[in-house]
Amino acid sequence: MAASCRFRTGILRCTADNQCSTGKWLGRVVTEMVMPIIDKSITKRSIKIITQEYWNDKLLATGSVTTYRSNSLMTKKLSWKQLAGHLKNASEDTTRQALAKAVSTDIALTMEALPQGRAISLFSMLEERPAAEVLSSLEAGLSNKILSQLSIDKTAAILNLLPARDAANLAIEAPPKRIKQYLKDDLLQAAVAQDVKARLNYPKGSAGRLMTTQFIRLHIYLSAEDALAEIRKTDSAAHVPEDLYAVKKEKGHASHVHLQGVISIRDLLMADPKAKVETLMATKVISIAANASEVDAAALMAKHKFMTLPVTDKDGFLTGVIPADDLMQLIVDRLRSRYSKAVGTDAEAMEHLSPFQAARKRVPWLLGTMFIELMAGTVISHFDGVLKKVILLASFMPVISAISGNVGLQAAAITVRAVDSGTANRKDLWPSLRKEIATALLMAAVCGFVLGIIGAVWSKHLPFGMVIGGALTCSMLTAGMMGTIIPMISKRMGFDPATTAGPFETAFQDVVGFAVFLWLATLLQQWIS
Repeated sequence: MAASCRFRTGILRCTADNQCSTGKWLGRVVTEMVMPIIDKSITKRSIKIITQEYWNDKLLATGSVTTYRSNSLMTKKLSWKQLAGHLKNASEDTTRQALAKAVSTDIALTMEALPQGRAISLFSMLEERPAAEVLSSLEAGLSNKILSQLSIDKTAAILNLLPARDAANLAIEAPPKRIKQYLKDDLLQAAVAQDVKARLNYPKGSAGRLMTTQFIRLHIYLSAEDALAEIRKTDSAAHVPEDLYAVKKEKGHASHVHLQGVISIRDLLMADPKAKVETLMATKVISIAANASEVDAAALMAKHKFMTLPVTDKDGFLTGVIPADDLMQLIVDRLRSRYSKAVGTDAEAMEHLSPFQAARKRVPWLLGTMFIELMAGTVISHFDGVLKKVILLASFMPVISAISGNVGLQAAAITVRAVDSGTANRKDLWPSLRKEIATALLMAAVCGFVLGIIGAVWSKHLPFGMVIGGALTCSMLTAGMMGTIIPMISKRMGFDPATTAGPFETAFQDVVGFAVFLWLATLLQQWIS
């Protein structure tokens, strides 16, 4: 059964008279790929791209689906990649011509795929209007870097071309001195300045820092027809959330409103024109405190599948709302940065660095690890006498190091994940440490017993097996402890736990593991020689 498909507003829709295999494929995309991604806070643009790529693969692989206007979808998939390859080393004239023909989303994707220096060069060739559109589509790191290269007047001119909410999202990420200058010199539109001022009352990483003041408030005593009239008064071009919030003003404070409920535009349209908002609204509204962390806001929004999340201050007044797409973009940037980091390097960031910059970024952690490992070398040299007498000891040192290293990396991965998600804090250190010690002890008992038997059989000396088993047990315990403690200490000291955990945990467990191993061998050398 051939199906007719059309690509509309970024979503592939499928219709058929009877059963449609195309529709089943799309259903699987939404169920298996898109919905789990929404729960993990991926942006709408990312969902669209992933769905398009999955769909294209299906079409190209089967070739059996009749499509309607499907060429635009395939062109959309390839155009920005072709553009990136074309503009990587193109001349200025060629670049300007290509940019003039491309849409803003393709330009944004192209810039993100190119080295940072080249991306900034492309942006400088854009006129103000397309530059503003591209800027609002870029990932946060690149957009902040571009804005930092522009003069403050040029930046303000570009921001004022954007919807107030998008402009505030970019302005609030600027350095504090530049934000003060924006506000002091009245460089931003009134709505943008109001939004930025409201967010500055709260620290970075808080829900209040993410909220927007650009949303629709309806007094609970308004009738449905009056509420619709109020909505019609708003700027149709303004980028505001679709949820409508029912409020009650505080006596003597016209600007302070208590959140009473939430209502959809559909409920207003379907209601009796004379019905009051307070009879139509949903009163069980979930909100978040402005000082709560952005991670808590993301978890709450993902759990309840909200499109917007209201934010209240310490007195319970409604101060703003967090739109889902703004929060998703921020969480995606956080995940992209944090979970791509491992053993002292950020793979995605390295793609945009020169060899010298990449080496400079990685060398400090490697040097730190090297100096700690030199301590392990000092330990080994201190016990060189026993190693000369029992050369078989050297054969088991790599085994002990590798097994305990894996234990430490596993513990570090678990702890880094907990720290990054906000589920682990200073109060959780001792419970987490006790749990990891108990786990490591059980694993060490099994692994130490097995390796001890192997060592005893190999050397034909039971004490030799005891030395091997005891050393592995101590080394695994140390690795588990270090894998739990180091990420928490790193977070406390302001370092990235994902960056520091791997190198330092491995180095410390080597020092302790070899010291215990060779110390026990020295004590028992008369029985193992």
